[in-house]
Amino acid sequence: MTAALAVPTLLMAQADDAALTARARAIHRRVLTLDSHIDTEPALLTQTCNYTQRLITQVNLPKMRAGGLDAGFFIVHVPQGPVSADAYPAAHAQALARFDALHRQIEHLAPNRMGLALTPAQVDRIARTGRTVAIIGVENGYPLGTDVSRVRDFYARGGRYMSLTHNGHNQLADSHTGEATHDAPNGGLSALGRAVVTEMNRLGMMVDVSHISKAAMLQSVAFSQAPVIASHSAARALANHSRNLDDEQLLAIGRSGGVVQVVAYAGFLKVGTNSGRPPLREILAALPPGSCPLEAAGTPPLSVPARPGVTDLVDHIDYIARRIGIDHVGISSDFEGGGGIEGWDSAADTFSVTLELVRRGYSEPDIARLWGGNLLRVWREADRTATRLRAD
Repeated sequence: MTAALAVPTLLMAQADDAALTARARAIHRRVLTLDSHIDTEPALLTQTCNYTQRLITQVNLPKMRAGGLDAGFFIVHVPQGPVSADAYPAAHAQALARFDALHRQIEHLAPNRMGLALTPAQVDRIARTGRTVAIIGVENGYPLGTDVSRVRDFYARGGRYMSLTHNGHNQLADSHTGEATHDAPNGGLSALGRAVVTEMNRLGMMVDVSHISKAAMLQSVAFSQAPVIASHSAARALANHSRNLDDEQLLAIGRSGGVVQVVAYAGFLKVGTNSGRPPLREILAALPPGSCPLEAAGTPPLSVPARPGVTDLVDHIDYIARRIGIDHVGISSDFEGGGGIEGWDSAADTFSVTLELVRRGYSEPDIARLWGGNLLRVWREADRTATRLRAD
């Protein structure tokens, strides 16, 4: 190609890219964008230090606004501890403290900027007011102890999904970690775990199968009367990690009507890679007590060699959509829990995911499904199941 021809060709390519970006921005403004897994820490949900400020956190209200992230499941997470009657009270107290911190942030510190959604319809209503939509998820059923009635209490406090385990077996189910330790003390779901799933179905709380073992996951799909979700997982065919779902698991979720929320966690998108970000609780532990970590103006973006990016995230979305259909895939970040990839390292970068989806040829209705429509459909089905079960 001569130099005379190269310049117009380059200009045409730039014009095409600008048009595609403009179209993607318009789509991003129109669709509801919902991230299904955002970890939180109560120390940053206080009167003097909270998500109304631009903190070093990957998620806060200024960053959500900048990136056009409309809604998120904010997580009540309690790490796995000893499976014993002596340990359950402390775990339960920790869960309640995290619920309280989220309610304080949403209802007292930012009532004009955030709204708590307890139903799918409320998600849409709050979003239309221009406020950020907050929904609560529970990661790890461990704090329930052996009291199934606590499921009802967690639901009353706003919990709308719950995973049965985290990184370690508990009284409800086996964890994915059993693949490395070669043990499965519950053989999948325990009897108590099945009782908890039954109560979740009765209430309309979605059953989250991220973090549980393959056997427990398949049993949950078969036992639950409502479709299940994987709130933050990816495709094992592309990244052979125990936290990911193989084709048998994907197909089971698809047949049940559930949804897999593909997660922007480096090591789950490409095995052996790292986000470069420790979990938020570790960052806070290294700071002076009581400090409020505001983000400095002009803070450069994090750059990590060989870290997966948005293209890798969408590769997993492509794969799962081809295997089980576009209606069974969604998007999650796991921000503050180790999530973060090139191009989507904080809520402020959220548009880059939509841009890549447009580049891949996804239509606006498909993008709306991926960014929250599919998850809201499963939530509505969980509510319908609960209504039917209570009537029966």
